[in-house]
Amino acid sequence: MFKSLGKYIENLVFVLLINLMVFVGWRVALYWFEFQSPYFFYLLLIIPVLSCWFVWKSGNVHAEIRLSTLGNFAGIKRNWRVFFKSSWFLFRMLSLACLIIVIARPQSKSSWQNINAEGIDIVIAFDVSASMLAKDFRPNRLQSAKAVAETFIEKRRDDRIGLVIYEGEAFTQCPLTTDHRVLKQLLSEIRTGWVEGGTAVGLGLATAVNRLRESETKSKVIILLTDGVNNAGNIPPITAAEIAKTYGIRVYTIGVGTRGKALSPVALGTNGQYEYGLVDVEIDETSMKQIANMTGGKYFRATNQEALKRVYNEIDQLEKTKLKVTEFSRKKEEYFWFVVAAMFFVVLEFLTRITLFKTIP
Repeated sequence: MFKSLGKYIENLVFVLLINLMVFVGWRVALYWFEFQSPYFFYLLLIIPVLSCWFVWKSGNVHAEIRLSTLGNFAGIKRNWRVFFKSSWFLFRMLSLACLIIVIARPQSKSSWQNINAEGIDIVIAFDVSASMLAKDFRPNRLQSAKAVAETFIEKRRDDRIGLVIYEGEAFTQCPLTTDHRVLKQLLSEIRTGWVEGGTAVGLGLATAVNRLRESETKSKVIILLTDGVNNAGNIPPITAAEIAKTYGIRVYTIGVGTRGKALSPVALGTNGQYEYGLVDVEIDETSMKQIANMTGGKYFRATNQEALKRVYNEIDQLEKTKLKVTEFSRKKEEYFWFVVAAMFFVVLEFLTRITLFKTIP
């Protein structure tokens, strides 16, 4: 009785192992492949049914032989063949599982994307007047503004960006380009004192508009940065804003400088170096807001470098490059190796049954 029970338990553990192997193999196949006819996986339920039949049959089939004595068998231990005598059933179930996977049609998927970027044309108009050397930013306003602008440029990979600088006059430091390496190099070379002194905000804005007026892109943007009040040039800032509006150009204006007083250049010394003193920070915020509102942009006040970074980050979020993504895919049938595996297990079952585990009726 106990031997029979032990045999039942042994066979039960064996078939549970078989079902576990089939389940794991099925999950792995689902992970690696897509299936054209996954409903055929319901056929895998046959394996637990056949396993139950195997346990029942193996417990009810007994071969008998009559011997006069069992003394000659005393002390003989079971060898490895006894433990693996039912392995043929394992091979049969694995071959069946492979065939079911074959008829479910495993397929691999190759996919790729074609991305068309609709960039934005952006011109950064920099105030490089002497007041931009004020030390309320570290090391000064100009160097801080250049560093933050460089980071902004690096983020705008699909956009054409140009650079205009202005003091009492204005000129184009870099026309619109996608070669951002050259643009950053020209940005790093910006210095004060290149042209007549003063702050010609209107002229700087008009020069930036002139760089964009023939652009055919749908989105045209100017980032106008200043730390003062328009006091030079022959074009009022509002007039330049009206021209920008005519060409559908949005203008984001940035006022740079702390509130109150700042250590700023007050005179040029005999050695060519500026002398510094505390000077009231005056920014024509009314005009800057009006320019932004007229053109559909926005005005920002940056009182330190961190605030300036946040300004550029917000502009980066407001002006997103449009991407058109087209996805292509191609499927490939992957049943071949499952057929090979099924044939391998069938042959293995046949060979083990006629050799290692052959039984005599």
